[in-house]
Amino acid sequence: MPNSLTGGQVPSHTLDTVGLVDRSLGNAGTSGSAPVLEEGEMDPWGLPQPKDTGQSWKELSVAGRVLRVVIGFLKACGLLGNLYLFICSLDILSSAFQLLSSKMAGDIFKDNVVLSNPVAGLVIGVLVTVLVQSSSTSSSIVVSMVASKLLTVQACVPIIMGVNVGTSITSTLVSMAQSGDRDEFRRAFGGSAVHSIFNWLTVLILLPLESATALLERLSALALGATSLEPGGQAPDILKVLTKPLTHLIVQLDTDMIASSASGNATNGSLIKRWCGTREVMTSGNSSDCGATISGPCPESNSSTVVEQLPCHHLFVGTELTDLAVGFILLAASLLLLCTCLVLIVKLLNSVLRGRVAQAVRKVINADFPFPFSWLSGYLAILVGAGLTFVLQSSSVFTAAIVPLMGVGVISLERAYPLFLGSNIGTTTTALLAALASPADMLLSALQVALIHFFFNLAGILLWYVVPVLRLPIPLAKRFGDLTANYRWVAIAYLLLSFLLLPLAAFGLSLAGSTVLAAVGGPLVGLLLLIVLVNVLQRHRPAWLPRHLRSWAWLPIWLRSLEPWDRLVSGCCPCKVCSPPQAAAKEAHCYENPEVLASHQL
Repeated sequence: MPNSLTGGQVPSHTLDTVGLVDRSLGNAGTSGSAPVLEEGEMDPWGLPQPKDTGQSWKELSVAGRVLRVVIGFLKACGLLGNLYLFICSLDILSSAFQLLSSKMAGDIFKDNVVLSNPVAGLVIGVLVTVLVQSSSTSSSIVVSMVASKLLTVQACVPIIMGVNVGTSITSTLVSMAQSGDRDEFRRAFGGSAVHSIFNWLTVLILLPLESATALLERLSALALGATSLEPGGQAPDILKVLTKPLTHLIVQLDTDMIASSASGNATNGSLIKRWCGTREVMTSGNSSDCGATISGPCPESNSSTVVEQLPCHHLFVGTELTDLAVGFILLAASLLLLCTCLVLIVKLLNSVLRGRVAQAVRKVINADFPFPFSWLSGYLAILVGAGLTFVLQSSSVFTAAIVPLMGVGVISLERAYPLFLGSNIGTTTTALLAALASPADMLLSALQVALIHFFFNLAGILLWYVVPVLRLPIPLAKRFGDLTANYRWVAIAYLLLSFLLLPLAAFGLSLAGSTVLAAVGGPLVGLLLLIVLVNVLQRHRPAWLPRHLRSWAWLPIWLRSLEPWDRLVSGCCPCKVCSPPQAAAKEAHCYENPEVLASHQL
C-alpha cells in the first residue's frame, strides 16, 4: 500500500481506483525520475522509438539510393526554406505590432506615476513584448527612455523582468502547431511551459527582492564602476543580413521615428519609411529655389550641388493607407505565413527524423559525459544555447526551433531546459554588444540596462538549475503538459490568462493606486500560497492537517475537477478536438468518486 495512504482510512475496495488515479497522474518529480506506470505502459515523457518503415541502404538498388539522396536533399531544402520564411514572418510580425502599438508603448512608458509601482512596470514589460513580439525592440525602447532621462534605471528593472517573461510567448505559440497529436503536443507544450515557468518563478523571487534592496541595480552599477568602457562599433547582425533581402521588399520602418516615439518627441508622421538614402546632384547657376523641384533639404545659395533623397523600394512605400491599416494587413499575412511554415516544419521533421537518422541526432543532443562528469552536460547545453542565440541574435527563433524537435521526440525536456536557459543568456549578450555601440552620452545607461537583464537571467540559473533538487520548472512543466494533453483548451486558456488577461487586470489595479493593488492582489496571492501549501502537506504530511483539509472532497466538483469545464467547452466546440480522450474521462470519474477524494490528494 502506498505510504501516502495513512491511518487505514481507505476501504480495501477503493485501492484499485486510487492506484488508477496515481498511475494516470504519474510522478513528475525531479528530472531523473520516471512516472509510475502500469505494466507494459510507456512513459508519455519518454522519447519515442523512431520508426523506419523504408528499406535499409544495403537493400536499395543504385537507382533507389540516388532517389533517396535526391528526396533527402529536397526535404532538407524544404526544411531550411520554411525555417527562413518562418524567421521572416517573425520579422514582419514584429513590424506589424510596432505599427499597431509603438506610439502607445511610448505613451505608457512615459507615465512615471504608474511605473513607480514595480508590479505595473512588470506588467507593462510583459504586455509591450507580447504586442511588439520582440524583446530586443522592447529593450531598445527602455534604453532610449533611460538615455533621454524620461525613465530612471530603478523604474526600468521591473520592465526588463516583464520583457524576459513576455518573450516566452513565441515558443508557446509554436507548440500549438503540434496539437493534432496528443503525445507530441504533450512534449512540445511542456517544453514551452518550462521556459515560461522558469521566467515567472525567477520574477516571483527577484521582484520583491529588487523592490526591497535594489540588488540588480546596485550590482550592475558596481560592475560598470569596475570597468572603463568606450563606445564601440555596431553589434553583429547576422540574422538580419539574411532576412533583409525579403522583408525589406515588403515593408521598412523608420527606426528614428520609433525611437522618437518612445522618447516623447514623435510627430504625427508615419512609421513607414519613405526615404532610404541620398545622392549628390550637380546643378548649374543659383539653386536657391530648388525646394520646389528637388526633394530633400535645399542647398545654400550659389551652390553647385544639391542632396537628393532616394525613395525606398518596398510594397507600402508612398501608400495612402494609415499605419493602423498597414499594421493589420501585415499582422494577418505574417500570422498566416507563420502558421503555414510551422505546420510544414513539423511535417518535414517527422519525415526526416526517422530511423537511424533520428537515433543519431537524439544520441548526440541528449548525450551525457561519463561518470563522474555527467553533471557537466547541462552546463555545456547552456553554453550551446547561449552561443547559438548569440549567432542568431534572436531567442525567439532559437526556442521556436527547439520546441518542434521536442514534440517529435528528438530532444528531451531535461536537455531542452538548459538550452532555454542558455538562450536567455545569449539574448542578453547581444543586448550588451548593442549597448556598446551606443553614443558616448548614453553608453553607461544603456549598459546598465543590459547588465540588469544579464544578471536577472544569471540569478535565475543560480536559483533554478545549479541545485538539482530546485529544478522545479521541469516537474511543473511535466504536470502542465499532462494536463494540456488531456484538455487541450487549457493551452488556449493559459495563453490568454498568462500573457493578456491577468497582466491587464494587474495593470488596471495598478492604475487605481498601490493601496488598491495591495488590497485586491494581496489576499489573492495569500490564498494561492495557502492552496499550494495545503497540497504539499496533503501529499507528504497529511497527518499535520485537520481532517477536512486532508482532501478536497468537500469542495464542489467544478472547483476540484476540470471535467465540468471540459463538458462546457466541448459543448461549444464544433468538433471533437476539444474533447478529452477516454483515459481522461476515466480519470475524471475517479476524481468524482468520494472515497477516492477522501483518501488521495488531487
